[in-house]
Amino acid sequence: MELDILFEDGEALVIDKPGGLPLDQPRAGGPCLEDRLDELKLGFQRQPFPVHRLDRDTSGCLLLARNPKALKRYSAAFEERTVEKRYLGVVAGEFADDEGTIDLALSKISSITEGWRMIPARKGKPSVTHWRKLEVQGGLTLVEFRPETGRTHQIRVHAASGLGFALLGDPIYGDGADTPHGARRTMLHAAGLTVPRGGDKAPIVAVAPMPADFVALGFTPEAAPDDEPDE
Repeated sequence: MELDILFEDGEALVIDKPGGLPLDQPRAGGPCLEDRLDELKLGFQRQPFPVHRLDRDTSGCLLLARNPKALKRYSAAFEERTVEKRYLGVVAGEFADDEGTIDLALSKISSITEGWRMIPARKGKPSVTHWRKLEVQGGLTLVEFRPETGRTHQIRVHAASGLGFALLGDPIYGDGADTPHGARRTMLHAAGLTVPRGGDKAPIVAVAPMPADFVALGFTPEAAPDDEPDE
């Protein structure tokens, strides 16, 4: 799997993480980002370290810090919710509304038979996602998601329980690979990331192009304009 660089300077890297590539070594073995951090040194002495997490299936913008000070500063930006995140998701269905906000608190549950998952719960952690419908193709809808909070599986649960339609290919909150469209992964893509750095330092701005498996479903990159500022 090729790791395309979307942003690079002396403090940070943003890569376009391929869908299907986990960050950490899976229990069953296999490729992971952790094993490829050496090739992302790109002339620096230290390996870069992921600042946040993306699910194994999720493709797109992943920020890595090149030193401990940068890691601490960027991690704080995520915790303080000053990072702007933009996702594209394909949901298995069509709906009337064009945009809205999902405000559903989330909590984690676990069982021996089904493992763990996140569910909407009144006493859960506050979770807010803004969404906008972009394009409809063959009973599928391309949706832009802008999460305010960063809960585990937030967009996946908000799609299933807030929109009423799970992300295509989602094995936990949807039908997984058992769909007429044959999605091989949960169809979620981290399309844009903006990280403020304070003072006179320009923010980190990265845009990941629409992946090929989204395009194969009939969606067009023009339907999802990016937010990258003009130079």
